[in-house]
Amino acid sequence: MRILVASQIDADALEELRTRHDVVAAFGAPEEELLRLAVDREAIVFRSGVSISSEVLAAATGLRLLVRAGSGLDNLDLDQVRRRGIDLRRIPGPGAQAVAELTFGLMISLARGITLGDRLLRQGHWAKSELVGYNLTGKTLGIVGLGSIGSRVAALGSAWGMHPIGVVDRPSPERTAEFAARGIELTDLDGVLAVADFLTVHVPMGEATRGMIGAAELARIKPGAFLVNVARGGVVDEAALYAELQPGGRLRGAGLDVHVNEGEGKVSPLAGLPNVVLTPHIGAATVDAQREIGREVVAIVDGAEPAREGSVMGHTTTGRE
Repeated sequence: MRILVASQIDADALEELRTRHDVVAAFGAPEEELLRLAVDREAIVFRSGVSISSEVLAAATGLRLLVRAGSGLDNLDLDQVRRRGIDLRRIPGPGAQAVAELTFGLMISLARGITLGDRLLRQGHWAKSELVGYNLTGKTLGIVGLGSIGSRVAALGSAWGMHPIGVVDRPSPERTAEFAARGIELTDLDGVLAVADFLTVHVPMGEATRGMIGAAELARIKPGAFLVNVARGGVVDEAALYAELQPGGRLRGAGLDVHVNEGEGKVSPLAGLPNVVLTPHIGAATVDAQREIGREVVAIVDGAEPAREGSVMGHTTTGRE
C-alpha cells in the first residue's frame, strides 16, 4: 500500500511499515507539501498538529484509508471523508490512558503548587511557608465528557478517594444507571460546575463544544475550584479563564495541555499567571502509548483488526463525550 505518514509515530512501527509498504514520511509538513505528497497515496496516517484538509483529501484521488493515530478528528474534513466513503480508523484507547494520567498530573501540580515551588526554588527562594496545598482525597471531581478519557479520569478519581460527577451529551436513565454502577454520578453541566472542586474537560472540538466553557459557565463555577483542560484549546474561552484566575476570581488555578494557538513561538495569554500550569499538548505522548498505537497502526494498514479494546472502525465514534 502507498502510505503517507503525516505525523510522527513510533519509530519501530514506521520501520515495520516500510518493510512491506511504500511509505513516505512528512511529519508536520505544511499543507502545500502534503498536497504534493498525497497525490498517489492510498492511505494517510496522522495525529494532531497536522491538518488533513479538504484540499489535501481532494489531491489524494486514490485514498481509501485514513488512520488517526489517536482520538480527536477536529483536524480532518469529515464531510469529504463521508462523501467519498473513505475508511477511517481511530486508535483512542492507548492515548486515552496517557491523557487521563496527565490530567491527574496537572491536578496534583495545581493542588500542591509543584511547578510554582520548583520555579521559585530554582531562583533561590524557599517558599515553603507561602505555598498552600490541598488534598485530592475527599474532593468532588467534575468531569465534562465521560468518553474513553473522562471515564478513565473518573476511575482514577475514585481510586484517590474523590467523588466523580460528570456530564455527557446524550444522557438517559439507562446511562445514568450504568455510570452509577461504576460510582459516577451523572448530572448536567450546571450541576457539575456548582459542586466540582476540580473540573476536568474531555470533549472533542466541534460546533457544539467550541467555547462551551465560557464566561457564563465560569461565573457559575464553585469558588476556589481548579480547572484542567486536556481536550482542545477552543473548548475553554481563554480570555474568560484569564479573568477568573485573577485575584478575586472564582478559580484557584488552571492546568492546560491544549491551547487556542499551539506551536513553536506561540505564547499562551495565561503564561504570566503563577496559578497556571501549561504543557505543550503532550497528553498522549508517552513512550508506552505511542508504542501501542504504533502496533495498531501496523495491524490496520496490514489489513488485520487490532485485538485490543479501543480500536474502532468508522468516524462516528469519537471516543470522548
